[in-house]
Amino acid sequence: YGYRNLRSFPLLVNFAGLPYIDVRVSFNSFVPEDVEEELAERLINYYLDRLVANPKYHDKVEFEVIFSCYTFDLPERITLLEEHGFDAKDTASLTHSLRRLTQGIIDNKEGLWIRDTAKLHELQKRQNTILRSDLLTIEKIYWLVEDCKRYGTLPFAGLARAGFIAVQMLKSLVAVGIFSDDDYDGFMRTLNTVSSTMSRDLRSLSRSSFLQKYGHLRPGTYNILSPRYDEAPDRYFDWKSIEEAPQPKEMSDFKLGLKPLNRLENLLAEHEFDSDVLGLFHFIQGAIEGREYAKFIFSKSLSDVISLIGELGHSMGLDKEEMSYTNIREILDLYSTSEDLSRRLQRVIDQGKHGHEVVKSISLPPLITRAEDVWNFELPQNEPNFITQGKVVGVVVNEHTDRDRLKDAILMIPSADPGYDWIFSHAIGGFITQYGGANSHMAIRAGELGIPAIVGAGEIFYQQWGKARILDIDCGNRQVQILQ
Repeated sequence: YGYRNLRSFPLLVNFAGLPYIDVRVSFNSFVPEDVEEELAERLINYYLDRLVANPKYHDKVEFEVIFSCYTFDLPERITLLEEHGFDAKDTASLTHSLRRLTQGIIDNKEGLWIRDTAKLHELQKRQNTILRSDLLTIEKIYWLVEDCKRYGTLPFAGLARAGFIAVQMLKSLVAVGIFSDDDYDGFMRTLNTVSSTMSRDLRSLSRSSFLQKYGHLRPGTYNILSPRYDEAPDRYFDWKSIEEAPQPKEMSDFKLGLKPLNRLENLLAEHEFDSDVLGLFHFIQGAIEGREYAKFIFSKSLSDVISLIGELGHSMGLDKEEMSYTNIREILDLYSTSEDLSRRLQRVIDQGKHGHEVVKSISLPPLITRAEDVWNFELPQNEPNFITQGKVVGVVVNEHTDRDRLKDAILMIPSADPGYDWIFSHAIGGFITQYGGANSHMAIRAGELGIPAIVGAGEIFYQQWGKARILDIDCGNRQVQILQ
């Protein structure tokens, strides 16, 4: 995609079982590959300093900390660098690199996001071939993971990058005055993602056909103890009252007036983009929808692997609770060893249980910037992401609340993964997640459906709002009031 190649650099770091991202490696991966080494090093150090000074940006670095693509408001935003030791030559060089990189990504003929979408179709074919084969369970696990990495995770990473650029492009149209906030929300409501299709299919498909298509989804994508939709369908959907479920949104076209259309045409020429207005919006729509489609497809490989791990354990007298302590690397090693599988698994489970006890006894901050943070820290107060301009007043419930109490309620859910799409079949009034960024799956879904939502509230706000009985959320003004 035109960024620095950080392959083989460990991105995820394990602190006594708690996962952390190496921010320096991550920030390096957002620097265009043609930026000179000396400038790149100064940029990375500036990004790190800005994050340390503003830890609340840890879940929105692509919008608030780093310059990872060219947008229509970049010439104004990038002047911030001149306040921190960068000169006009530095900013001009970075601007040129970002424009060239972005132009290559949004291209509707040669853009890598188009080829990455095609790879997902290959993954689907390989999924079906493996699952229908007479391979041993451990062999199916191994090849599903290998194919997922090559044809699923890598294309998703590319499409996720393209999706971020698409959203940043849209936000920059608001910043330069071509879009209003309502225009932005209106465009997001025209998106047709897998989740939109699911809402329509819930009404039109038979129960068995629906579960065959969407049954692999599970809340907490990596959690073996969380049932898939097809393992506990009645836990997620009220099949007897399907006609009373919220009507799926009607697809609508986004119409841009003649005046802003002409302004945008001029803006593209002014910023030296080869694309025309239709090409730009084709990329924005395709990248955002493609990102959601990619997550849906590669999560099937993950879900099938997790189910097969459960079957592997069952064949050896081990339940899912015990298998939850295993290590995926150890399981993949079973494919190429003559060691007794049962003894190997039991040893891994015992190690996992010990490690889990250690993890339960440790608390660490979400952002570690110095060694002393491990011993003494305060939980930072996040800056939540408010989605849409909507308002909602409702009773606060959680994912374990009886389904008949979900209508018009404000639902608290821990994460923003696709497995929680079942909540949209219950006419909720709004929702709040503890984790998730401004461009996460649930943020896209909220914008697409026009549902007021707060994504990535952080631990402090999530606990505080979760204890309330009634909340008043005003996303347009970024306010939350506890009414009871």
